[in-house]
Amino acid sequence: MTTRHTDTRQHILCTGKQIIAAKGFSSVGLAELLQASEVPKGSFYHYFKSKERFGQALLEDYFTDYLAQLDTLLQTPGLSGRDRLLRYFEQWRTTQADECGEQKCLVVKLSAEVSDLSEAMRLTLRDGTERVIARLAQCVADAIEDGSLATFEPLPTARTLYSLWLGANLLAKLHRNAEPLEQAWTASLRLLAD
Repeated sequence: MTTRHTDTRQHILCTGKQIIAAKGFSSVGLAELLQASEVPKGSFYHYFKSKERFGQALLEDYFTDYLAQLDTLLQTPGLSGRDRLLRYFEQWRTTQADECGEQKCLVVKLSAEVSDLSEAMRLTLRDGTERVIARLAQCVADAIEDGSLATFEPLPTARTLYSLWLGANLLAKLHRNAEPLEQAWTASLRLLAD
């Protein structure tokens, strides 16, 4: 019974992520989510007390997956700290550059939309991004230690880089082209010059 519980909950979250990545949180009604995930309303409320709680769980699940992928990228053996950072931003650059309607980064897709609607979702987004920044800061510190970067303050540097890329991702979405991501790449190379 526990396995089914987890599988159904995860199925609702995965289905919801696909729809919300394309349409946003407010634009997706409960009926659409239920129909797409093929679960009855009672099952939804068994796992989530409200649509807001579903949104919070969706973001928690997103950050769990994202941070696991980030850890894999930033802990690649045999690469300098600088190369690991650049590998992360290169992946961001290539995965976010396509022009499909679905926004792969839920932070970009939902931050402005839900921050004023839901304090719980805002805090989940804030805490998730802080965990991303902390991992980037550790990688900057590793790069300083291994000599692949000049001495920077790790946390402010990580925060600057993450802000640069979030902004570039948003502009790429607005302009429907990858030029802002290319500019973020150039700026990152300058900032992380060895």
